[in-house]
Amino acid sequence: MGTLFRWLGLRAEDSRKLWVMLPVFYCGGIAELLNYTAFMALFNQRFGVQFIPFVYIAEAVIMPLEGWLLAKLADRLPKAKLMRTLYLMMTGLLLVNGLILLAFKLGGVDYRFYYPILFICSNFVVRQLTLLLWSTAFDLCPTQQAKRLMPIFVGSAMVGGITAGFIAQQVTRYWGTEAVYLLAPFFLLLGLWNFRKAIARYLAPLAIRDDARVGAPEAGAGVAAEQTSGAHFRQMLRNPFLICAVALMTLMPALYFLMEYQYFSTTQRIFHEERDLTAYYGMIITLQFTMALVFQTFAGRLMNWLGASNMLLAIALVFMGGFGLTALFSDTPFGLAVVSGAYAVIYILLYYTAEPCYQLFFKMLPISQRDGVRYVAQGIAASGGILLGALLSLLHSQGLLDIRPQAIAGVGFAVLLVAVAWFGRNLYIKELVKSVQSFRSDLSETVASFLGGMRSTKALQGVLEYLDDPKDDVREVALEMIGRAKDSSFLPKLIELIRDKNPRIRIAALRAMNLQGAALQELVQVASLLEDEEPGVRVECVKLIAKAQHLKSQAHYFIRMKLLDPHPQVIAEGIKAIYALQSEESYPACDEAVVKLLDTGGEWAVQGCHTIADLKLYAYTDWILSLLDDHRPAVKVAAAHCLGRLQVEEAVGSLLLMYPAADQELRKTIVQSLIAMGDKAVPALMEGLQDPHPFIWDASVAALSDLLSDSQIRDTLVEACVQRMQGSSREKALSAAIRRLGMDGLADLAAQRYKEIRLALSSAAWSVLSKLADERVVASVRETVQDDNEEIRENGLEVLAEGLGDRRIAYALLDMLKEGSEAGDGEQDDPKAVLEHARRWSDHWLREIAVYAIKREEQDGLASEQKLLTILDKVMFLKQVSLFTDVSVDELGLIAGITQEEVYPDQTYLLRQGETNSSMYLIVEGTVELSSVSSGGLESTLGVLGPKQAIGDTTALDQAKSSVTAQVIFDEIRVLSVRGDSLERLVRLYPEIGIGLLHASSARVRLLESMLTKMG
Repeated sequence: MGTLFRWLGLRAEDSRKLWVMLPVFYCGGIAELLNYTAFMALFNQRFGVQFIPFVYIAEAVIMPLEGWLLAKLADRLPKAKLMRTLYLMMTGLLLVNGLILLAFKLGGVDYRFYYPILFICSNFVVRQLTLLLWSTAFDLCPTQQAKRLMPIFVGSAMVGGITAGFIAQQVTRYWGTEAVYLLAPFFLLLGLWNFRKAIARYLAPLAIRDDARVGAPEAGAGVAAEQTSGAHFRQMLRNPFLICAVALMTLMPALYFLMEYQYFSTTQRIFHEERDLTAYYGMIITLQFTMALVFQTFAGRLMNWLGASNMLLAIALVFMGGFGLTALFSDTPFGLAVVSGAYAVIYILLYYTAEPCYQLFFKMLPISQRDGVRYVAQGIAASGGILLGALLSLLHSQGLLDIRPQAIAGVGFAVLLVAVAWFGRNLYIKELVKSVQSFRSDLSETVASFLGGMRSTKALQGVLEYLDDPKDDVREVALEMIGRAKDSSFLPKLIELIRDKNPRIRIAALRAMNLQGAALQELVQVASLLEDEEPGVRVECVKLIAKAQHLKSQAHYFIRMKLLDPHPQVIAEGIKAIYALQSEESYPACDEAVVKLLDTGGEWAVQGCHTIADLKLYAYTDWILSLLDDHRPAVKVAAAHCLGRLQVEEAVGSLLLMYPAADQELRKTIVQSLIAMGDKAVPALMEGLQDPHPFIWDASVAALSDLLSDSQIRDTLVEACVQRMQGSSREKALSAAIRRLGMDGLADLAAQRYKEIRLALSSAAWSVLSKLADERVVASVRETVQDDNEEIRENGLEVLAEGLGDRRIAYALLDMLKEGSEAGDGEQDDPKAVLEHARRWSDHWLREIAVYAIKREEQDGLASEQKLLTILDKVMFLKQVSLFTDVSVDELGLIAGITQEEVYPDQTYLLRQGETNSSMYLIVEGTVELSSVSSGGLESTLGVLGPKQAIGDTTALDQAKSSVTAQVIFDEIRVLSVRGDSLERLVRLYPEIGIGLLHASSARVRLLESMLTKMG
């Protein structure tokens, strides 16, 4: 199975959805083709193939009403319920029709005018069942997973079609066409259990919030929708490319319906018995879907190579060839085989290749307009295609044309289709450039999907005119599109742009260039940008010159000089370029440049880490390890990332120890680095599972959940998470016990620590669940259980109660979440017994808090006489300072460790106006007066500060001159001082402190404004 998954490009997390949805697509494919085979045979034989055009016209009239009703249903029902309702509706329609047909057969009666109703109802199922299955699969899978699984799902549906062909051939011989039709709903019922399971497991959790809020109408919604539809229609009419797209989407179905009519007419003329006709339909379906299955194996590669534009052009050519062959052989003994083959190929190309390509037509539109224009265009094209196909079919059914002239007419329309596809291909490129303002983010992916991997030089010639456009954004897009062609023929035009005044254009021109085969003179012209004033331009120039392998010595000469560039990124790219050119004589110079990057520090060290990681320079491992102690967060992040890329397993312990006090960016990088180390990190991470610190344990679980297999996760991580979560419930009692002893500040600290432990434990549990269930579902449930809306929150908890991913860990997480939202029962326990028990807990902060509380209780109020504050005293005090409101207990401990407790007597000046200040003071006890002397010599009091307030916070960072005087008044004062350089480091490490400083400065400004107003 593992070999098969690797061959198919699947991942372990794909298997769960694969086994749930494969039976649905397989049964759906069988049901759809049994239904199609049977109702077409019944209609053609019992009502007449000549009436097919009239039924299609009726369908074209009904389809807008059908779309409106389905839209209303979608508005009124939650997403998951809508999916189930549609599936049951289609199953019910087929079952009712099947029972009616059975009653006709058993009763020996026949009502001829029932068959148009059968045709319309059954064709509705054919259309909507396919859409339902595809949309369900896309909703269930993230984009990348959908790309992997959709070919498998398509293949399953095709195998279902092959099976349906065999079933139809055998069943119709013994029980007739009615039995074939009646089997269709039973196969849908076979797939229903898996369909409901997939909806409940993957889709319903994603739509919890929408389900809870469904039915809440917005004022004016109907008017807005009507206006929007009209606006979309007018927008489409003004856009030549969209008109061309609608023409393609109309002509292709129209020609298909015409070919379908020719196929049915030809087969009915040859097979006069209903059983023979149904059996032949079944045989063609078997061959058709066997061919489709074979085609599916290389369709993806063909699409990537040709691109959607060339694929549509190729399909148009196949359409033209199909009608041409039909016109040539329709009256010969080969007529049946030719028309059957043409019909089978056109069916596959239209429904399995062309329709996905259509979606790229709308990708250049803004997201806010995309769906509206798409639905308007598809509605017009669907109705227009059916009507046009029906009218072309009427030419034969009404005796105006024979089959051969009708096929010739089809050739004419196919020629028109080819012209539209060619014209639309060229229009698309220009439309893409013009729509740059709303379409910048996914440009490369969409250009690649539409143009494919073929050299599109001729198609891109029209883009050259946009290189002179006055809008820089337009020129950038044009350059990006030209760059995809990798064609050196554009080089002369691109070289003209390297002198542009806008550095963005110079950078884009360099990225678009291809120097393979370039002359030395052209290389010299490009190399002139190595002295550009913009570092970004020099960086791109170095990258480009490194690719000129045919001028290796000259390229090396130019790049080596950039090892002395004043910008670190240019130096870093120069080092990588020399290694890419394999210029071994310059490796010592590269080593010197790397040493310079690391030794300079700051942004230079960051670039040095990236270079070492990219080139796998293991000799610098020890130096990178030392950078983990750098006081600059960016350097720490780069060093952690580099160690992961180098797979230095010796760094696992250091990275785990850094994790509790790290900011969010560094924490994310640490986990990614641990994962990047692969199996080498597993032993050390397994030891981390035994660490008492909740955040170190959380980091270990997060990394291991990505490194271990599903079975290892269930055997190791699930049990570890369950035990840890179950053991955490007792820790809630500590806060209540301390509060009952009258130590509210200490109780608040214990409560905060307990919340932090719960956060770490739940984070680890969610990480494990995301590997055992669908990642999007877990993320959605995690979000809903934290929602403010009680109903939404309860729905999320209900999903957990169903055993999401793994029942053991889901139930343990559910218990912890419910326990955290309810009042604890710890108030019934003896407080002193809880404190004694807490002295042996694994978390060191809770142990310290318990020991501190016991000492306070034993001293019976004498603790206030102590002369020096302990670390825990400082932590309790800092927690009450507004600057540190959002800082964790671990971080408070680190801050407390760098503060100095100081006592100053009455009348001492902490700050003097006009003098520099290098420290921030946090008042523990005492009072400070703030005063200022105006330019006229008038001294005034600005305010008085007391405990838990800060002094000097606005000047300590940059050691600026103080604008106020701060003097101790009334009695001595006790403060915690933090030096300016230490404060700067705190702000870098914990952005929350910087936000607190901003709030404090704003409050100080408001106080000053108030005092000035009073003085005025």
